Amino acid sequence: MIAIGSDHGGFALKSEIIKHLEARGLSYRDFGTYTEASCDYPDFGRAVAKAVASGEYERGIIICGTGIGISITANKVRGIRAALCGDCFSAEACREHNDANILALGARVIGPGLALKIVDTFLDTPFSGDERHVRRISKIEE
Repeated sequence: MIAIGSDHGGFALKSEIIKHLEARGLSYRDFGTYTEASCDYPDFGRAVAKAVASGEYERGIIICGTGIGISITANKVRGIRAALCGDCFSAEACREHNDANILALGARVIGPGLALKIVDTFLDTPFSGDERHVRRISKIEE
């Protein structure tokens, strides 16, 4: 199951991603925001991060205008490895090498077509499990 959330700047893109998740038959929970009214990205980034860190959700997707602030927020939660991705190569690498559990996107940086490809890449790419990557992730967690 996927946890998803955004601030007002990411609301429209989040709506597109939700339609895409539904079309793929994937389960999700929307942690808000639910309108384009101005709000604070830390509230939604933290909610998604806590849901993923608790183990209730396998992965998360967070969106704000640039993806920067919401990813910084999520990475403050122990056990979260949020990756801000603006291309498919980064989305693939963050899963294979870093076992990233949250994808951050910048709605004012990338368009919806690319965003959906990045989401698919992030969701469909497994962690390699390679010993060197496991070692590095352990160091991050310390």
